[in-house]
Parts: sequence; structure tokens; C-alpha cells
Amino acid sequence: MEGMRVLFAGTPDIAVPSLEALVAAGHEVVGVLTRPDAPGKRGKTLHPSPVKVAAERLGLPVLDPPRASAPEAIEEVAALGADVAAVVAYGQILRPDMLAATRHGWVNLHFSLLPAWRGAAPVQRSIMAGDDVTGATTFLIEQGVDTGPVIGRLTETVRPTDTAGDLLERLAVAGAPLLEQSCAALVAGRAVPEPQSGDDVSHADKITREDARVRWDLPAHVVDRTIRGCTPNPGAWTTLPDGSVAKLGPVTPVEGPGPAVPGQVALVDGRVLVGTGTGPVALGTIAPSGKKPMDAAAWWRGARLGESAQLGEA
Repeated sequence: MEGMRVLFAGTPDIAVPSLEALVAAGHEVVGVLTRPDAPGKRGKTLHPSPVKVAAERLGLPVLDPPRASAPEAIEEVAALGADVAAVVAYGQILRPDMLAATRHGWVNLHFSLLPAWRGAAPVQRSIMAGDDVTGATTFLIEQGVDTGPVIGRLTETVRPTDTAGDLLERLAVAGAPLLEQSCAALVAGRAVPEPQSGDDVSHADKITREDARVRWDLPAHVVDRTIRGCTPNPGAWTTLPDGSVAKLGPVTPVEGPGPAVPGQVALVDGRVLVGTGTGPVALGTIAPSGKKPMDAAAWWRGARLGESAQLGEA
């Protein structure tokens, strides 16, 4: 469908493929709604969102109100005369007046098979739970959190070594045409949004710092899932023998001899192994506080730990 007037709302990198897909399909993107420029991790310099950068590259008008619920923001969006709004990880609550500011509503691309994993961290929670399959869903936004009627779905296999970043990147690319097609079908009257089932509802709360702490007393496969689910953000972490904090990259559960005590760390056949509640895992990378990630074996050589050294005690 050509000639559709679309408002796009999104903020992080994972939203960019959908914006590009709408432009490539020939739709008129009348505006791009994104979060205001924000400070980076270091310093006070303000940085534009990845979506704002993409919109400016594509020559699209940008709206970045501090509060999407503000009357002036709603008026500005309504004045655009959009047929539909396409949303990917915008990051602000959309109130009823804003939802009414387009002709056919707001279609959200959510990275789970709704009603599974409603909420802020669906991909992270899916990996941490050990799901074999996940996917993406498009739905009409209503006032509930990810509760609106479904327009389309796609499935994606969760690979054994997937991090949240890996899986999210694939879903962002695969979901872009789904969002474009869902919006076009809605505007053309071909879509029949279906209410979500009340069965199999699960919630994907934002990952907290405590969620990302590695508990070495849990089974090796749970340790593996926790770390992969928190990679790259917020980053899984543990304490070192001196009490300082280190972030961990993905680990590999291993067969054979290794530390039997949960958290105990040792060099075995050139690999840095850590004991868990079942078998050991091999560390991949480790980033001690204030340092960049390094190979675990290089860290071990520099740390010069004793045979009874243990992670996660403090």
C-alpha cells in the first residue's frame, strides 16, 4: 500500500530497522516521535537517540517532547494528520488523547509472542527462562501494558548461545516488515485485530541489578541463561575475592573435572572454570570494575588468585 501517512515512534537502535522499512516501502512518514536528547554514560554531553539520528539522515521531521502526554505534544501529533502510528520501544506512556491523535490508532511491535512476556524486558526474560521459541507481535495499543488486540505474529528460534543482544537484533530486523505490513493492513481495512487470550500470560519486568547478579549455587544451565539474558544490558555481574565487582560475558557449561564448590574459580586445562550448583562453567570474558572486558585466562594470570579463590561471596 502506497500513500499511507505514518507517524513513527521509537528511541533505541532496535527501532531503526522498522523506521527504515516504512520509508523503503514508500509510505509518507509525516513525523518521528522519539525521546529527548539524553546524557551518555559518561559526562553531561547530550546525545540524540538512535532513532533521531536515523530520522535526520532520512530527512524526516523529528518530535522529541519531554512528555508525550503534554497537551502541546498531542496537538503537534494530531496536526500531522497521520493515518496510523507505528511504535517500537518509544519509552513513554501514551495517554488516551495521544492514542486518538491518529485515524486508525497506534500499532506496536513487541518482541515476544503475546500474551507471553508482556512488559519491558521480553527478550531478556525469555532467554533467562530457557524458552526454545520466541517471536514478535504487532498489536493495537490500549491503556493496558501490552494487552491490546493482535494484528500479526512471527516466530524465532532461541539459539543455545544467544545473548539478549543477539536475539533482539534478529527480532528487530525480522519484525520490521511485520510492522509495516500490519500498519498497511489496518489502514486498508484488511486487518482484523484479535483479542489476546487470557491464558499463558507472563510478565517481563525490567531487569534489576539483583536479577543480573550471578548466583553460583544455581545449576550451570541457569547461570548460563542468566548471563546471556543480561548481555549486553544491564550486564551480569559477580564479586571478586577482594569484594570488588566484575561484569561477566557469556559462559560455557563444561563436562569433566572442575571446581566442585559453587563460586570457586580455578584454571583447568587453560580455561578459567567456576563451580556452580551442578557442573562447572568456563568463563569467556570478564571486566573488573573500571576496566574493559578481557579474556578470562588473561585476567586469571594477572589476578594471581589462590587455589581456594571464590567468586560471589561478598
